[in-house]
Amino acid sequence: MTGRPTVAVVGAGFSGLLTALHLAADPDGPVVRLIERGDAFARGAAYSTANPDHLLNVRVSNMSAYPHDPEHFTRWLSQHEGWSSHGGFVTRGVYGDYLQDLLRRALKETGGDRLLLEHDEAVDVERSGAGWRVRLALGRTIEASAVVLALGVLRPAPPASAAAALLESGRYIGDPWDPKARLDEEATDVLLLGAGLTMIDVAISLWRPGRRFVAISRRGLMARPHASTGAELTINPAGSPLQLLRAVRKASENGRWREAIDALRPHVQSIWLGWSLAERRAFLRHLRPWWDVHRHRLAAGAARRIGLMMRGRELVVRAGQITGLDLGKDEVEVAWRPRGGRVMRRLSVDAVVNCAGLLGDLEASPDRLLSRLLARGLIRPDACRLGADVDAGSHLIGGDGVPQPGLFAVGPLTRGAFWEITSVPDIRSQAAGAAQTILSGLRRAAAA
Repeated sequence: MTGRPTVAVVGAGFSGLLTALHLAADPDGPVVRLIERGDAFARGAAYSTANPDHLLNVRVSNMSAYPHDPEHFTRWLSQHEGWSSHGGFVTRGVYGDYLQDLLRRALKETGGDRLLLEHDEAVDVERSGAGWRVRLALGRTIEASAVVLALGVLRPAPPASAAAALLESGRYIGDPWDPKARLDEEATDVLLLGAGLTMIDVAISLWRPGRRFVAISRRGLMARPHASTGAELTINPAGSPLQLLRAVRKASENGRWREAIDALRPHVQSIWLGWSLAERRAFLRHLRPWWDVHRHRLAAGAARRIGLMMRGRELVVRAGQITGLDLGKDEVEVAWRPRGGRVMRRLSVDAVVNCAGLLGDLEASPDRLLSRLLARGLIRPDACRLGADVDAGSHLIGGDGVPQPGLFAVGPLTRGAFWEITSVPDIRSQAAGAAQTILSGLRRAAAA
């Protein structure tokens, strides 16, 4: 549409979709070009699964895509048949259906000329006059006044202990959400690297009679299940990580740890922003694993399924450090040291799946777009190496420490600035805010 600026949104999972929808909702807003390299728009890795055992780990009442309309998702569910609630939770596939429906409606409302879907991979972004040029893998370019990186969760880095021959073999799956990745049907014993929510999803997905899983992580901690809670608690969200830990422990007396964690939930980002760099690093080093397993809980249905697997010894979780992963003739040879122990142990498995979860260090990412932006100095890692450095308005900060006008990031890539930015309740607010910042900037540019 002539006369309108263009905004390119790279990534059409939840983060990118919501940013694009907010931009497109402004009748005087820009042309939005939503770029997705995956098989489907508006799903991303999280909501592409069709497995009925893959449930949301947040109740439907808090899964609206719009922060100003908290009942939007529950209304959508009431108007659509073919879904069933699992104690207040639905499958991630159903949520993907919801997001795709939002996209279809937006395409219809904008007439097909203000929200454009680009099924391609963005491989480079560079300055172009007062704006930006996005290069796509198929050779095309997009000129844009602003660019938003919504890359979602980055693929975990290969374990340093793994032999190159293993990484190149069919016995290693580096990205469990890659639709092309396949586990050999004959694989009986499978090693899962990590014990978080990704491991739980993978174990449920790959289970079959006779298959056994061993999950090894540094501490062997697993996510706690959701459960009904009592009256709300109040906790003073001020203080150092140690002071906050003491306050949570005191409030958790009589088993009310869920209420204590929920009491902090609205304040998490302000707590993180109020800590010094030293305090953030102390939290990450000592408390992060405990926070993760209590904050990011399992739906009751998923918890029951995993409990059955563990009771039947189909899933065993160990705490320790893997020191070697070597490709043998017909198996993978694993060397590991139990946590707190000195004696090395060995086991043989048929396959290894990397379930390490979120990658934080940009310089370890195989993503070529990020590599090129780093090389140009247009982005830099945040101080805690959780993702890309951004300011309070989600502008990416370059290697010179200066925010880049018109270059933004939303979603998990911005954890270093906001910490809790991986779930729907957090991302929906960030996406709405980033879109408003972009729209305001475009209006100022047009009036100048």
